[in-house]
Amino acid sequence: MTNFNKVTIADNGRVELHDLLSLTGAEISINHLPAGASVPFVHAHKDNEEIYAVLEGKGRAVIDGETVELSAGDWLSVAPAARRRFFAADDTSIRFICIQVKANSLGKYTKDDAIVEP
Repeated sequence: MTNFNKVTIADNGRVELHDLLSLTGAEISINHLPAGASVPFVHAHKDNEEIYAVLEGKGRAVIDGETVELSAGDWLSVAPAARRRFFAADDTSIRFICIQVKANSLGKYTKDDAIVEP
């Protein structure tokens, strides 16, 4: 049994990595919206917060009625109950990663969870 999984993905509109990487604590998706396109629905979550990382391009998110402008290099966290929808700019596409995890579930991180070998 191996302690890691590696996949190579095509440049698709949306790829969910949960099953591909056998994830047990997070859902990660890679998303691409062409210029002028949007996610076709508004959504919220019961338990999971989302973290978005904008890799390329620009666009906007509408979160609970508030417009948030997005461009490459931006990071955005969204609480579970927030109603959200994402849009590419009219003149350029947007590519972003979405990491979905259960809110308030992080017990340890980085130095507190690391096992450092000499």
